[in-house]
Amino acid sequence: MTTPPPDPTRDAAFALLQAVLTKGAPLDAAITRLPAMESRDRAAAHRLAACVLRHAGTLDAVLEPHLRRAPPPAVRQILRLGVAAFLFLDAPPHAAVGTAVDLARRQKLSPFAGLVNAVLRKIVRTGAQALEELDMPRLDTPPWAWASWGNRARVIATAQAHEAPLDISVRPGFTPSGGTALPTGSWRFAPGTAVTSLPGFAEGHIWVQDAAAALPARLLAPKPGERALDLCAAPGGKTAQLAAMGARVTAVERDKTRFNTLRGNLKRLNLPAELVLADATSWRPAQRFSAILLDAPCSATGTIRRHPELLHLRKPRDIAAITAQQDKLLDAASDMLAPGGRLIYAVCSLQPEEGAARIDAACARLGLTRDPLTLPELPEAVTKQGDIRTDPALWAEQGGMDGFFIARLVKPHGTATADELVECASSPCLLNELTPADED
Repeated sequence: MTTPPPDPTRDAAFALLQAVLTKGAPLDAAITRLPAMESRDRAAAHRLAACVLRHAGTLDAVLEPHLRRAPPPAVRQILRLGVAAFLFLDAPPHAAVGTAVDLARRQKLSPFAGLVNAVLRKIVRTGAQALEELDMPRLDTPPWAWASWGNRARVIATAQAHEAPLDISVRPGFTPSGGTALPTGSWRFAPGTAVTSLPGFAEGHIWVQDAAAALPARLLAPKPGERALDLCAAPGGKTAQLAAMGARVTAVERDKTRFNTLRGNLKRLNLPAELVLADATSWRPAQRFSAILLDAPCSATGTIRRHPELLHLRKPRDIAAITAQQDKLLDAASDMLAPGGRLIYAVCSLQPEEGAARIDAACARLGLTRDPLTLPELPEAVTKQGDIRTDPALWAEQGGMDGFFIARLVKPHGTATADELVECASSPCLLNELTPADED
């Protein structure tokens, strides 16, 4: 049988699913490894693969009644692609079936082409009825994540099923053309909008940043000329915000590839910052800072709308290692914080272990004090403790937002650093003898 001609979108979508689900590659990394193709085909492949990753549980539930036994993983991906294209991306029935059958043949899976054809024909015959009575939010969410999101699980999981809009931050004085101004200062455009096509991008007036991701720098609120430290700074959105506010920013990033991205973004935006390639847990400045922003590495479960592969790559066991790293970074940030200074801790995670639990532990361990935050534009995001907790279900009618946890800590005068606490634990020194002069 003659091999069907290439279909760049389906071939690339299949390759993306294989990379994510077989090799554990992030979707954004996998797409950079695709062969050269038209940008529209690449975008369509990304959208199709992301749809499968976002709705894998539902797709499998639709397929199950039509399968006598579990098909090989590669065949399952082809079936998922066909069902997703038909049920979620409005592909005509004949196209959903035909492209999947051709894909099976191109992938040297011709013995299964008949199965793919038969199963998909049954599903397209019933149409959207295949989704009736399915609990899609529950099916598409790993049980460990559902349990951890508590009474917000259903609304979060429902919101996660939709593509995220494009949010941008803008330099002071610049007004974007088109889009919607959000109450918190960000601008929003429809999902799929290419930021490079927007007026102001080439001139360095705008940069991509979810509305929730723009809150930490705003809540740090550096004064013009104030020295501010941005830890784990790449890709640079928050560094750009701080610099645009007039702060004298030092940005620290340990990963060389991400560091180069940070440098390139700031160059495009023509915003000044001192860039440091170093591990924030061990690097120390010559002088402490009065304002520090720590956007710590995390599970990133708040960004699943943009990165649906996280539903498949993250495991409950990952959280312990992640929180241990967050504690080390909080220790380091406390060491670098001047007495009387303020520290914003942020993570794009929905997991409670990475949020308030880390702040409670840091206050007990480091002698820091929680400084309650307010957010008049989004009061429902303020917790009883005065932290900020956003999730994709907030502003649902406006397109939602990423899940973020944000807290503000202050270092009282006379607070010991982590190193000093260790020294005191092995010597007769008394914590109440420490003064601000001792820490300078």
